[in-house]
Amino acid sequence: MQPATKRSKQRDAIINFLMTRKDHPTADTIYVNIKEEFPNISLGTVYRNLALLSSRGDILKLSYDGGADRYDANVGPHYHFICKECGEVIDLKMDPIDHVNAIASAQFKGRVDENVTYFRGVCENV
Repeated sequence: MQPATKRSKQRDAIINFLMTRKDHPTADTIYVNIKEEFPNISLGTVYRNLALLSSRGDILKLSYDGGADRYDANVGPHYHFICKECGEVIDLKMDPIDHVNAIASAQFKGRVDENVTYFRGVCENV
């Protein structure tokens, strides 16, 4: 169980901003937009709040090779497509593929509880 964290208007604003977005913004994009409401906020504060929110499971932090971390308010199970050309990150609407956890667990003496799967290719905008 994690210790209670004092509520923060800035943290609430970050979550609210992410809830309005489907494009999985970077910390810099979040910072620029939150700065309109909180002119004295620093980029470091945004990064610290994003780290806290993702460690608590309130948001998803999407990390992948060759791109800046992206953030997502949708913490439910879903998959992402990453365009190799423009870097866009898109939610994929598809059935869960949780059966891969059982397949992976059969390969060693242990248990796989979750997986992170990114699909890569070229989006229609390129």
